[in-house]
Amino acid sequence: MSAQPPVKPKISLKDFRPQIERIERRLFLKQGLSLGALSMLSGCTLKDDDAVDKLLWAMSRWNDRVQAAIFDPAKLARTYTEAEVTEPFPFNAYYEEPMAPVIYGPDYRLELSGLISDKRQWRIEDLRALPQTTQITQHICVEGWSAIGKWGGTVFKTFLERVGADLTAKYVGFKCADKYSTSIDMPTALHPQTLLTLDFPGKPDDTKYGYPVKVRIPTKLGFKNPKFVTEIFVTNDYPGGYWENQGYNWFSGS
Repeated sequence: MSAQPPVKPKISLKDFRPQIERIERRLFLKQGLSLGALSMLSGCTLKDDDAVDKLLWAMSRWNDRVQAAIFDPAKLARTYTEAEVTEPFPFNAYYEEPMAPVIYGPDYRLELSGLISDKRQWRIEDLRALPQTTQITQHICVEGWSAIGKWGGTVFKTFLERVGADLTAKYVGFKCADKYSTSIDMPTALHPQTLLTLDFPGKPDDTKYGYPVKVRIPTKLGFKNPKFVTEIFVTNDYPGGYWENQGYNWFSGS
C-alpha cells in the first residue's frame, strides 16, 4: 500500500494576526506618508525569519530606488530669512541632551577612508581655510516636527573634490563621536546645498548641535544629517547606518 501524501495544515487568518497587527500599528503611526508609508518604520526590528518584515524591507529598497530616480541634483531646497530662524533651535538625537559629546576643538581630527586619494586628517583650521558659505534652511524630522536653522561651512562637493574622492562611487558614509552612523548617495553628496558645517544654530558655545563638524543636507530628512562627524568614507558597498539598519528608509529625501 502506497504512502498517503502528508495533509497540508489549513491556514487561517488568525495565524497571521500578530504580523497584521504589527503592520497596522506601523501604518497608523506613519499615516499620511505616500511612498514611504510602509518603509519609514521608526524603530522597526527586521528579522530574517519574519516574512512580513522581509516584504517591508523589500518595499523600502524599492522606495529608495524610486526616490533616487526622481531626485533632481539641481533643484534647491527652500531658503529662509534670518527673521524666520527657529529660536531656540531644538535638540534631537537618540539620546538625551546631557549625553551629547563635547569635543575639544584643538584636538579634533577628521579622518578619511575608502575611495579617497588624499587621506590626510583635517583639523578645524584646515576646514575653515576652504571657501565658506552660509545657508538658512529647514530641518525636517521624521518624527513630524521641523525647524529653521542657520548653518555655515564649506560646500561638501568642494571638500570631496579637494581630497580626491571618487565622485563616481555610489555612497558617502559618516561615523560620529556619539557612535552614530549614516550614509548618503553620491548625487546628494554633490548637491550644491549639502554643507560640511562648522557654524551651527544657537550661541557660539552651544556644542550640542554637532560641533565641530556636522553634515547639513537640506534635501534629506533630519536623521540623515550626521553630527559630531569624526570620519568620512567613500565606497561602492552599501554602508547602511544607525537608523537605516533598524528599518528606516535609506534614501529619505525631504
